Amino acid sequence: MLDFTITGNNDTRSGFGEGLLEAGRRNNKVVALCADLVGSLKMDAFQKEFPERFFQVGIAEANMMGVAAGLTIGGFIPFTGTFANFSTGRVYDQIRQSIAYSHKNVKICASHAGLTLGEDGATHQILEDIGMMSMLPNMAVINPCDYHQTMAATLAILDYDGPVYLRFGRPKVPMFSEGHHDFELGKAWKIHNGKDITIVATGHLVWQSILAARQLEEEGISVDLINIHTIKPLDSEAIVKSSKITGCVLTAEEHQIFGGLGSIVAQVLAMHNPVAMDFVGVNDSFGESGTPDELMVKYGLDAKSVYTKAKLLLQKKASG
Repeated sequence: MLDFTITGNNDTRSGFGEGLLEAGRRNNKVVALCADLVGSLKMDAFQKEFPERFFQVGIAEANMMGVAAGLTIGGFIPFTGTFANFSTGRVYDQIRQSIAYSHKNVKICASHAGLTLGEDGATHQILEDIGMMSMLPNMAVINPCDYHQTMAATLAILDYDGPVYLRFGRPKVPMFSEGHHDFELGKAWKIHNGKDITIVATGHLVWQSILAARQLEEEGISVDLINIHTIKPLDSEAIVKSSKITGCVLTAEEHQIFGGLGSIVAQVLAMHNPVAMDFVGVNDSFGESGTPDELMVKYGLDAKSVYTKAKLLLQKKASG
């Protein structure tokens, strides 16, 4: 269904903060590490309730990853917290060697991802992280769409044995997922059934895709809309099945089109059911300073852009 009850606007990082607190209550092996960004990551409630299980490592992200890996040897379940740029690019070697290669049960929790970080500009707006983390063997990659789904994802990874990259953001976005599905790692959420075009979206682009799908449906275009909250392991079956019905697939993500969700979906379809495709994402460019809304429009990540790309893809499909 494309009709949702919006219970308000909130940031996905707050969903993580609530989920982390609940995870700490459920399991006394949960520990949290933060690189001097407690407020930004919404980890303050966990720190207050479980001070003996919280570690402020300062601006030393590489060390944080090494400490987290070491804590797993003692049976702890560490959740690390910093900005997405510092959770990936700055510490990639430590993640690859000490966490992914060693298959350590570390939950890498990354806020302020993508262009919607906003005014901090290109140096902080990581747009390559999904690709970087997806390429690592053993690493699960999750990119939830709203507050409720981020909280559910945070609790789900508590019970997942292995390294996880959990990506979320800074801006307040509509809360619409509560009660519509149960979060299952690796299982796509089919938001709407359709027969004309498949839209596969992740993260903040899910809501923009819902808005675009509403407009398309008003014009008599039937949209099969899929929320891919888990990029790895990918629900390939859901994507291939949908592509066989619609014959064309549009992906939508707040990430580079190279190496992200679009590339991963294209690889799956090339192997199992080649169809016409197009991609909503950042096209081989760094970001810049601006408000989240301004940047989403300028870089073609808003609902209008999803709608426009969908119409062009349908023309391509019709022309054969």
